[in-house]
Amino acid sequence: SRTLVVKATAGADAPERCAQAFTVAATATAAGAAVSLWLTGESVWFALPGRAAEFELPHSAPLPDLLDSVLAAGRVTVCTQCAARRGITETDLLPGVTIAGAAAFVEEALADGAQALVY
Repeated sequence: SRTLVVKATAGADAPERCAQAFTVAATATAAGAAVSLWLTGESVWFALPGRAAEFELPHSAPLPDLLDSVLAAGRVTVCTQCAARRGITETDLLPGVTIAGAAAFVEEALADGAQALVY
C-alpha cells in the first residue's frame, strides 16, 4: 500500500499553508491511505494538548478535528530539532505523537510506494 508522508513546515505564522498540510493528511487518511504527518517549525506546537484548538482559519476545517483523524488512523511525528528549540519533550505531547529526526523522515519519504508532500 502507498504511504503519503506530509510535512507541515508552518503553524500560526502561515495559517493557510499549515491548514493545507493538515487537510491533505486528514483527507488522505479518510480515503484509506497510510499517512505520516510530520510537524516541523511552528506547527510543532499543535502536537501539545489544546494548542490546535487555538488555531483559526476561515473556511477551513477545525485543526483539532483534522489532527484527531490523522492520529486515529495514521502517524504524527514532531521534528527533533524543532521540539528541542522550543523546549518540547515527549512528555509534553498528545498521546500517540512521537519525536524523530531527519533520518527517520528521509527513510519514510524514500520508502517504496511513498509520496512525500511538503507544505
